[in-house]
Amino acid sequence: MATIDAQRHLMITSAVMQRPDAPVDVTIHLWERLAAELIQIIGEGGFQSLYTRSLHLAGKTYPWLAVNQPPQNTESRFSSLRMDLEGQQAKTCCEASIALLATFIDILSLLIGEQLTTGILRSAWGDDAMKTVAKEFPQ
Repeated sequence: MATIDAQRHLMITSAVMQRPDAPVDVTIHLWERLAAELIQIIGEGGFQSLYTRSLHLAGKTYPWLAVNQPPQNTESRFSSLRMDLEGQQAKTCCEASIALLATFIDILSLLIGEQLTTGILRSAWGDDAMKTVAKEFPQ
């Protein structure tokens, strides 16, 4: 289990750090793709519940992450997160982005299982994210 968590967290770190010059844009892109995949399965309400819980948990370490009411349209779903991240230095932005995504995906994995979570991440973020993990943690 610890190895699986480490692999998943490495994949998240690699995904966020793919463009160190634009961590906010990368983070929002990752969230948008993940949301698009998950909302098809668990609906908008299910996604917002998991997202809000993740914000609350990550907010214990990064209290500037706002837990707001969900936006009414998909265009602004992550606008609050974008504003929160843009207000931070790049290193802090990356750390918070990784922590928030890891928290969300860890919760998701506990709820639906590792195999389904991996499939959703592969669909949302592509095989490249998975290949990075395979290179770092050969089986």
